[in-house]
Amino acid sequence: MKTYLLIFPFISITISCIGQASAPDPELQIKTAVLAAPEEMREGAMVYGYDDSGELIVLREGTNEMVCIADNPEQKGFSVSSYHHDLEPFMQRGRDLKKEGKSTQEIFDMRENEVKAGNLKMPEDPTTLFVLSAPEDRYNAETGEVTEPDFRYVVYIPYATAASTGLPLSPEAPGMPWIMDPCTHRAHIMINPPKKK
Repeated sequence: MKTYLLIFPFISITISCIGQASAPDPELQIKTAVLAAPEEMREGAMVYGYDDSGELIVLREGTNEMVCIADNPEQKGFSVSSYHHDLEPFMQRGRDLKKEGKSTQEIFDMRENEVKAGNLKMPEDPTTLFVLSAPEDRYNAETGEVTEPDFRYVVYIPYATAASTGLPLSPEAPGMPWIMDPCTHRAHIMINPPKKK
């Protein structure tokens, strides 16, 4: 019994320390997050990143129309994104619902209903999301250098259709633009350049 009592506190301390992982340096998060934005828009972009508890927080206030999201250290590989600030209500609502434990379909349905009811505002003009990603072996977590990243471009056009845009419902060639989720609040043009091998 005495041996158990001596070992138990040690085990408790060890477990609690393991659970307290620190987030990447804020400056490194900012440096890598803005890589997703067009070069001329990086300096003034607002940046979200992660604190030591894993919460998404504002690391830098912005002075232009772009919002950048740093890489989530809890997820495999490297991925950062950037989007026009007119998409922020849509993006923030998605983050909130995900945090509540809603499924992808539930999030889609709830935002669709909220947009139709006028409770969630979508951009009136075509609005772009940029995503830059790379597998772990092409990202240096110490320097923030990314080698041969992959790109994805999304242009949101709420309630657009194949007929209204002249776009197919699936790509017929590598990198060809196509329309996804047509006739919904989340209708968007997808452009997926071929990935680096």
